[in-house]
Amino acid sequence: MSLPVLVVIVPVGIALSVTAVHFTGGTITATLAGADHALARFAEDFPDEKPGTVRLAADRHAAFLDVGPQRCGIVQSIGDCFLTRIVTPQDSLALTREGNVVSLRLNDFTWKGGKFAFADEADARAVAAALQNHDQIRKAA
Repeated sequence: MSLPVLVVIVPVGIALSVTAVHFTGGTITATLAGADHALARFAEDFPDEKPGTVRLAADRHAAFLDVGPQRCGIVQSIGDCFLTRIVTPQDSLALTREGNVVSLRLNDFTWKGGKFAFADEADARAVAAALQNHDQIRKAA
């Protein structure tokens, strides 16, 4: 096969592959339908946990669940699937809250955290309080 033909075939093949992935749903990001959906998804991975309050991010790509003192359940969309975690303040490397936005960085190499906007500032305050690492605050002071 000549080089000019190969130069044309390869990009066309890649473009067709990317298009096929897109149109078959490969670029869709999962969204939580509501608090019940977040609870059901969390229960699939943690059936023994009994979460309380559910706080949905404004974009509905994440939910934070109260699962007891010093513990927070997280359901986060990753592509068309959901990742679930139980996080404690000791798992937090950095946590900031500005208004209704919480930025969280974890020491988990499989999921580093993210920036989460909430519709209500009270929800952001509650999530930040649940994940606040008091040891880091004492060391910083």
